[in-house]
Amino acid sequence: MEQRILGTDLRVSALGLGCMGFSHAYGAPTNRIEAMRTLLQAADMGYTFFDTAEVYGTPEAPHHNEELVGAALSGRQDVVIATKFGIHFDQTSPEVNKPLVPDSRPETIRRSVEESLRRLQRDHIDLYYQHRPDPKTPIEEVAGVIADLIREGKITHWGLSEADEDTIRRAHAVCPVTAVQNRYSMMARWHEALFPVLEELKIGFVAFSPLANGLLSGRYDQNSRFDAGTDYRSVMPQFSAAAMERNQALLNLLHHLAGEKEAAPAQISLAWELNKKSWIVPIPGSRRLDRMRENAGAADISLTEAEVQALDAALDGMELSEVFGGSQIKK
Repeated sequence: MEQRILGTDLRVSALGLGCMGFSHAYGAPTNRIEAMRTLLQAADMGYTFFDTAEVYGTPEAPHHNEELVGAALSGRQDVVIATKFGIHFDQTSPEVNKPLVPDSRPETIRRSVEESLRRLQRDHIDLYYQHRPDPKTPIEEVAGVIADLIREGKITHWGLSEADEDTIRRAHAVCPVTAVQNRYSMMARWHEALFPVLEELKIGFVAFSPLANGLLSGRYDQNSRFDAGTDYRSVMPQFSAAAMERNQALLNLLHHLAGEKEAAPAQISLAWELNKKSWIVPIPGSRRLDRMRENAGAADISLTEAEVQALDAALDGMELSEVFGGSQIKK
């Protein structure tokens, strides 16, 4: 697969693999042996960028995903693993999508990095994100701890997730930021406003949920059902019957372009992101090799600047449904 550079020197595959779904938010966790086999096959397929977090798991196995990724890829030195610190779930909530509780105190970061290193079976973390801003801990203090961890060799690069321009600039001034990981898709474009500052500071953009949690794959309809106890899609607004009808124009556009390009709708959606900026890296999640193979093929689809602009104009003119914008942050 084509390679891209995040920041100044972190080389990754043009598409990364979001690993969360193996353990969290998309139904019951995948069988461990099957998941490990799939992760290795993804690496053999050309994925060199794997995304996880310390909180991706279940109440019974809260760190399931890091442990899984670590066990599967422990022998692979040709891959980049990103993980995250700084939140935990409010387990007292009855919601399937439990609120997030930020915690980026220095002592929390130092404890988290040691535990993630152990679970990932690595001597350093390639890319370490603050999972969400912590209003109680100044970002300068967070960046200072990260700078110390880089000097100690515990991590080599760091990033921010769901950060705004002010936070990015303040963090970068203390310790250069390699990547910002924010929600981005044809249905969630609000972070395009950050592109000029990312270009200015030479920070990469890692797009999570690039297919609007799977909707833009074109594989779901009004009859699609999701487990109410373990699958976040059961409460995501874009999957309601009314929303599916409202978003039909976008899905029709994707199918039409897919026909023209001899591609799949998901590939068109991902190619739109890849052809916007050379420093954008989408990380679609999947548990299935055929979907991973399909997504990887988006890197081979070329869209001209005029085609990207035409897609932007079409999106600007559409009245799309509300789309899931992230878990509630507990105050």
